Order: sequence, then C-alpha cells, then structure tokens
Amino acid sequence: MAVCLAVLAPALALGACDNGGVRITTTRSDTDAKGVLKVVDALQCPDSLGSLTRKGSARADGAVCTYTGPRGAEVELHLVTLGDDGADPILKRFEAGLLAVMPQTAADISRSAADSARADAEAARADAESARAEADAARAEAAAEAGAYAGAGAGANAGGDSAHVSAPGMRVDAEGDRASVHMPGIHVEADGDKADVRIGGITIHANDGEGTVNGQLTTGDNEKAVSFKARDDAAEIRTRSPGEAVRQTYLLTDNRPSPNGWRTVGYEARGPRTGPIVVATVRSRERNADGVFDDAKELVTLNVGE
Repeated sequence: MAVCLAVLAPALALGACDNGGVRITTTRSDTDAKGVLKVVDALQCPDSLGSLTRKGSARADGAVCTYTGPRGAEVELHLVTLGDDGADPILKRFEAGLLAVMPQTAADISRSAADSARADAEAARADAESARAEADAARAEAAAEAGAYAGAGAGANAGGDSAHVSAPGMRVDAEGDRASVHMPGIHVEADGDKADVRIGGITIHANDGEGTVNGQLTTGDNEKAVSFKARDDAAEIRTRSPGEAVRQTYLLTDNRPSPNGWRTVGYEARGPRTGPIVVATVRSRERNADGVFDDAKELVTLNVGE
C-alpha cells in the first residue's frame, strides 16, 4: 500500500499514483480565487465536455443529466434542492449509494476506521507514557546536577539486545524485535512485523504486510480540510472547504474491481449554502480516474462556478 500526500494548494485533484497508491495533489495560480457560487434552477448539460459525452437528453425538469466516459465511465449531474438540514444529509445519501457500488472496498475501509480508533487509544496511552518519561528525565537531570549522573539531562543504558534512552520530552526503549519511541508529535510502537506510527494527525498501522493509513490535515492556507482512510489497495478521501458555501469532494478507490467492475467512485458537490447544489457523481472502471473526475468538476463549475 502506498498513499502519497502532496497537499500544495487549495484546488484539489484526486487520483492514483504511478505505484498504484492514492495521490492527493493540488494546483494554484495567482488568480485562483474562489468566487460566489451561483443559484441555478436548471442544469446546463452540454453535448460533450472533455472526455465526457452526454447520454440522451437532459431530463425535462433540468435536474439530472447523464454522461459516459472512457472505458464505460459514468457521470451523473444532479441539481438538488436543500432542506432545513442543509447539504450534509443529502450528500450522505449520495455517499451511501456510491459505497453500495463497491461493497468490499467499503467493508475494508470500515475496518481501517476501527484500526484507527484502536491506534488513537494506544496513542493516548503512549502520550501518558511519554509524560512519565519526561518526568523521569527531569528527575535524572536533577540528579545529574547533583553529581549522581555524568550526563546532562539524559539517561541511557544498554545491555544484550536491549537499549533505553530518556531525555526531556523523549523516551526510546528497544528490546529484541520490540521498539517504542515517544517524543512530542511522534509515537512509534513496533513489535516484529507489527507497527503503529502516529505523526501529528496521521496514524499508520502495519501488520505482517497489511497496512492502514488514517488521518486529517488542512492545507497551509486553511482553504481545504482533507480526511483520508487507506487500507492495503483501497482508499477513501474527503475534502471540505470552509465558509458559507458547499464545496465537498468524496472519493473511494480500490485496485480490486467491484463485482460490476468499478474501481473508483465519488462525487463533487458545490453550491450556495441554502441551495440548490450541483452534485456530479462518478463511477469509473479505472483506478486512475483523474481525467473523468476533472471533467465532472468542470461540469459542476459550468453550472455554479468555482
């Protein structure tokens, strides 16, 4: 499993790395400013856009149109009126429909979330151990100043296959195939083929060739919040832009095809906070669906703006 995270600027593109993992990349120009999203009462559905070709006519009420893309990819454009609860319940329904298209991947991602919860609990325990280690190191420093230790604020001992190092804010313990490292913002627990790593808001769990990665991060300019879960060859990614308007992206991808051959599904949703919003759903039989997603986003932009 490989998950590549290169969050460089606010306009997000999602796709597959060359090595088969998931890439999050962004692009930006000096004129790349978010404008006010338009209120629309009917969809604009051009005959074609990029790699997409409209299938049949747009629905009479102007609320849905369907496109086909490379290798049988499908894009549906929806104009959705919002209720008092806003966009989240509606987007949850879209997400549930996409998860049903790739049930095995959805199950794997659910297990990844459970692993993340367990890792969070272990990280909390590690934080407590790190605090105790810092207190021990402080006592060692005081003893060193009194002449009990030759070191200045750090203690270390080793024997046979074990080693132990402590200093203010840091503790390292290693014995045979087991290792434990705790310092501010970084926690590592390793035991043979098993390892749990927590760096900031990202957790990594590996177990004998299998692995999960979970985390949350925000772009440097605070324009996008990104959350992701990955397990082996599958990944789920969400992005949400802050502010009054609705700007959300969802992506579920897997190297293994679903029973109907789908490898990537997702949506792009955009619109005023009170609606209506435009939602483009994507289904692709390719893991690398960058082109189809980009064209789906262009359809959304054509209707409500960026």
